[in-house]
Amino acid sequence: MDSWNYFNYFTEIENYFWKKRGAHLLVSPLDWAIMETWQKAGVPLDAVLKGIDNAFESYQRSRRGAGKALKSLAYCTDAVLEVAEEQLEAAAGSAPKNGKGAAKEPFSREELRLYLAKNTAKIASVANGMKPPGQEFAERLREVAKSLCGVIPLLDIPGALDLEDLERRLTILDDKVQALLMSVVSEETMLKIRREMDGQLAAYRRKMKAEQIALVEKQYLQKRLLEEFRLPRLSLYYFS
Repeated sequence: MDSWNYFNYFTEIENYFWKKRGAHLLVSPLDWAIMETWQKAGVPLDAVLKGIDNAFESYQRSRRGAGKALKSLAYCTDAVLEVAEEQLEAAAGSAPKNGKGAAKEPFSREELRLYLAKNTAKIASVANGMKPPGQEFAERLREVAKSLCGVIPLLDIPGALDLEDLERRLTILDDKVQALLMSVVSEETMLKIRREMDGQLAAYRRKMKAEQIALVEKQYLQKRLLEEFRLPRLSLYYFS
């Protein structure tokens, strides 16, 4: 992302999609996975919102849109990426803007401290609740919780807060948790999750490109594994 104004990236997209759809319904794991692929690809928020607008207009003109609500963000993937590509082409060759003032921190350090402490406590709680067969898994989780707790003192360093470096640290811990979950999850749980995923993606596989499908599948699996083990995402993109 070009700026740290996107910490509410997911919430903004979710709320906008609700308004366009005309129903305040829970966003599905598939929709969250799609939003994560856009976030990780660096698609700007305004491109996502404009792409959603374009997708709704196209859907309403189609036969499928007659009297039916658009149910998933999966229908919007092509439109969002088209807008993002158009923005990149329009920006090509433009001169960089100079003379910007110091950016204001998007939220207080106390809010960040509470966010990190809350996630540390969640991870520790899961570790402490593990039964004897899962003690090695529990110990690895405690190591992650300890590392996360060790990030908190960085918020007290004088000067401008380096949010990019903080995000790197949290991403590393997120990756450690995902690798740990993949090493302990049962075949039965993975089979259940993959069946859910295939069922939700079935209607959109022909519309989405292979690389899009691969990214969505990866994000979907990560999200569902965390839900199964009641563990939080640590990235600042989940802070709101």
